[in-house]
Amino acid sequence: MTYRALPSSDQLPRALYTAAQVREFDRLAIERCGIPGETLMERAGVAAFACLRETWPAARRVAVLVGGGNNGGDGYVVARLALEQGFEVSVLQLGDPARLQGDAALNAQRWQAAGGSSAPFDGLPRDLDVIVDAMLGTGLERDVAGLYARAVEVANAHRAPALAIDIPSGLHADSGAILGCAVRAEVTVTFIGLKQGLFTGSGPDCAGRVVFAGLEVPAAVFASTVLSARRVDWSGQGGLLQPRRRSAHKGHFGHVLVIGGNHGFGGAARLAAEAALRVGAGLVSLATRPLHVSSVLAARPEVMVHGIETADQLAPLLRTASVVAIGPGLGRDAWAQALWQAAVGSGRPLVVDADALHLLAADGLRRDDWVLTPHPGEAAAMLGLCNAEVGAQRFDAVAQLQRRYGGSVVLKGAGSLVHSGGTTPPALCTDGNPGMATGGMGDVLTGIIAGLMAQGLERRDAAEGGVCLHAAAADRAATDGERGLLPSDLVEWLRSLVNGS
Repeated sequence: MTYRALPSSDQLPRALYTAAQVREFDRLAIERCGIPGETLMERAGVAAFACLRETWPAARRVAVLVGGGNNGGDGYVVARLALEQGFEVSVLQLGDPARLQGDAALNAQRWQAAGGSSAPFDGLPRDLDVIVDAMLGTGLERDVAGLYARAVEVANAHRAPALAIDIPSGLHADSGAILGCAVRAEVTVTFIGLKQGLFTGSGPDCAGRVVFAGLEVPAAVFASTVLSARRVDWSGQGGLLQPRRRSAHKGHFGHVLVIGGNHGFGGAARLAAEAALRVGAGLVSLATRPLHVSSVLAARPEVMVHGIETADQLAPLLRTASVVAIGPGLGRDAWAQALWQAAVGSGRPLVVDADALHLLAADGLRRDDWVLTPHPGEAAAMLGLCNAEVGAQRFDAVAQLQRRYGGSVVLKGAGSLVHSGGTTPPALCTDGNPGMATGGMGDVLTGIIAGLMAQGLERRDAAEGGVCLHAAAADRAATDGERGLLPSDLVEWLRSLVNGS
């Protein structure tokens, strides 16, 4: 048996699919392309075992948790291959092995014929190098319970790392939500098509590093299906900004007006303004409470800061702006509401964040020329849902937001989603890290997107490119560690990234 190296995580395909779509690809490969199901299962097991060997080359003691479906069948292939290579292999069954059908039953028999034995799950051996999770596949639609829940709990508590087959058991393949409980794998090897739930919500926590194996399914199988989402990152977005002409001047690169910074929140507006400058906006103005003017000027004199008390004072600034970013530190008092109404009435393209999103939800407006950047809590308020509902259905939530409010919508969080309506599938950003979970990160994103729009990018490109640029800057800034990462740490990296460094 020859084990070929699998693509690394930075070589993953861009197309993302739902579980139903991947099951259809599997059916077409069998029925139209004449690839037997047992061949696909064998290829899946070979790919998974190759991943195991490459990830843990010193491993010799393996436990394989097998369920009652095709996911369990893949597990039996891995167990047989490991046994043939001299591993100590324990196969622990969940469900009745007598009810196995088709290719899964065939591979259970092959495991036995190779000299392997199985036992009902009743805990895991203490001395293991790797746990292989082949319990529940992509068809799971209800909470994990009973013995399966117990197995998930035991696997997560064990010192040995877990390799998930196709998807971590308990993770919803479409939404990235945990159904009751889920295996937290160090690596997931997934087959035929990338499942969108691996990369958003709780998906990254549960899946760990994702490895892809296409199982030699012909490209023709995918030709008639519209992908459900697109995987994006800064490496694929860097060409959005073209080199500047030698004769360029500041007027060629737009004027961003940031509106925000109510009492006690001047830093949020300053972060947005500085981010807009660092990504290349020609001019950046900041409309904020007068008490913040001197501190912003002292820290960043390139920002044109204006102390604003009334909406009338905002009018001249709105007339000269090409893009308005509103929301960072805005608040929801009478001052905030007056500035919000003025910005909406200006006719300028908007980037709307933070408190401005709550004001938008109260007004119920819809426009096609803005970018909205809610986190899950803001999204819940905009849709009249609770946070848990948004977290459980991130793709549905971002689609609902876009239909209701128009424009481009960024649903922030692990695996941020960008939906711009029309026929283009939503984008899912796979850059970023947990160090971004701190106040002010969204303010930087607001400034980035506004700065890109000011330079002439269409709103969808600015939203998708901005999300990826923001996340890539966070990854660069986190080289010294994720804990303690500050939003201002990202700003210094924006310049190098937009210049191709």
